[in-house]
Amino acid sequence: MGYVIEGSEHGTDEEGFLLEPNYSDEAVGVIAAAEGIALTDAHWAVIRYLRDEYRERGQTPNFRSLLKGIAESVHPGADSKYLYDLFPAGPARQAAKIAGLPKPFGKGGY
Repeated sequence: MGYVIEGSEHGTDEEGFLLEPNYSDEAVGVIAAAEGIALTDAHWAVIRYLRDEYRERGQTPNFRSLLKGIAESVHPGADSKYLYDLFPAGPARQAAKIAGLPKPFGKGGY
């Protein structure tokens, strides 16, 4: 499985995560459509946050760290319901996938 982004094929793992990060806006649109997510400004704020974290740390945050970071810097007062409303298949994993990032390490993160 893979995604066609800007006219070229991008490989994925068995769960649909890109093997190499892709920071283009088109990648987000293609993957979000495949996930059945209609993007809003709130989605984009989380995506930008995750991309910044990935660039800075080399991996995406686990759910607790994501929630804390979003509540502190992106959407004050955000709670888990807020993130699950945006990314119902699991905010840390689904948001990272849609952001065009490789699969998160899983429990523990960083």
